[in-house]
Amino acid sequence: MADANELVAAMKKAATEAVEAGKPVNVFFGKVKAVKPLNIDVEQKLLLGEKQLILSRSVTDYKITITGGNTKDYYYTGSTAESGTAAVSPPHIHAIGKTEITVHNGLDVGDEVLLIRQQEGQKFFVIERIGGAG
Repeated sequence: MADANELVAAMKKAATEAVEAGKPVNVFFGKVKAVKPLNIDVEQKLLLGEKQLILSRSVTDYKITITGGNTKDYYYTGSTAESGTAAVSPPHIHAIGKTEITVHNGLDVGDEVLLIRQQEGQKFFVIERIGGAG
């Protein structure tokens, strides 16, 4: 009888694995519970920590180099009622050129995110923030 039960269990396992193999990715929704260290609650069933998460660029702070064009030089005078700025005299132009900026795109507590689970793995790729926060 033990052999029959083991055979049935093996068949169930094989069938389950075959079904899972037909689903190359699993998509989940999560909510950021903490930022340092990062913790994401997945569908109120599973709490993921930093070691289980891979973050996309769209949910992290990052630096990027941009190129600016020419800009007229203005300074604050306090004398104009509308803007408080006046043109420098004599007028001149500065070329900005390349400059590095930081895009502050990191996750905050309460952010809702879209995750994809690595097939048969314990790693989750955090793709994007959902719901317009950011």
